[in-house]
Amino acid sequence: GLGVSVLRPASGPHPGATDVALINYIGYLAANGQTFDQAMQTPMPVDRVVPGFGEGLQLMSSGAIYRFCIPAALAYGAQGSGPIPANSDLVFQVELLDFKSLAEIEAMRAQRGASPGQSQP
Repeated sequence: GLGVSVLRPASGPHPGATDVALINYIGYLAANGQTFDQAMQTPMPVDRVVPGFGEGLQLMSSGAIYRFCIPAALAYGAQGSGPIPANSDLVFQVELLDFKSLAEIEAMRAQRGASPGQSQP
């Protein structure tokens, strides 16, 4: 299963499967340490990432930094993806900055659309 190391603990609520997490992360191959992806302040829908990544995000609280060791079966499996070879175990270091529900995101979008001073079409 998923391996998790807590690098910086935090307390508070955890994102759910249908939430969107705002994260900083770096992903690399467990076999050789080669980085295949990294990004800052990236919104990630928890239920639209590989199963191991989504499972790990749901364990975190805002402000925490975790390392996920994701076996191939909980990642891309025999298919691989882009620079990730088939049957690769993956490692991610993830900082959870914040998370919001889809309803909260829609409300924020609606609020921005109704902000005073913005021209409406």
